[in-house]
Amino acid sequence: MAAPTDILYKYFSDFTPEQQVQWAGLEALYKEWNEKINVISRKDIDSLYEKHVLHSLSIAAAFDFEPGTEIIDIGTGGGFPGIPLAIFFPKVNFLLADSIAKKLKVVDAVAGGIGLKNISTLHTRAEEIKNRKFDFAVSRAVAPLKELWTWARPLLRTKPVSPESEHKPGLICLKGGDLAKEIQESGTRPRMMEITDLFQEDSFREKYLLYVSR
Repeated sequence: MAAPTDILYKYFSDFTPEQQVQWAGLEALYKEWNEKINVISRKDIDSLYEKHVLHSLSIAAAFDFEPGTEIIDIGTGGGFPGIPLAIFFPKVNFLLADSIAKKLKVVDAVAGGIGLKNISTLHTRAEEIKNRKFDFAVSRAVAPLKELWTWARPLLRTKPVSPESEHKPGLICLKGGDLAKEIQESGTRPRMMEITDLFQEDSFREKYLLYVSR
């Protein structure tokens, strides 16, 4: 019988034993906490690994973050894409921010339950964060690109982690649907990737990864 996590191993193969245990632990924790605080729609909880975890990992398929990189997840909700990315990149530091405290309670419980050491949470709006800088901001279906870029830009460093870095500091966001008007209104020129170019599942049709560099 196929394990729920098999869909991750279809695309990624070099997980450590610790990561394998962490992936496997997500389902029970999210199901338990989702009963108390709804962070994932009831119809999606049974496809947690495809629609939430793998979707978040499209960022990992397109970007290789160097150890020591600092990333903020703006409007993390139940911890996406931050928690899957923190499991995938154990040497990268993540700050998961959200304006709704009860959602962060779920994030803290899930992260604690699987022993994630490289994330912290902050109950705040992104635009209220001062005196902190990050190498990347990530976000998943939180707000229009114009607003996301307004929030993210002041939080981003101007130079990459190292001279060899493949990508400059920037905003990486997951979005769906027809984005032409939204991109035009944002005044940015994002690099745009179709997630179906990375993962073949039908659920990722018309879903995109956008990268706006600083």
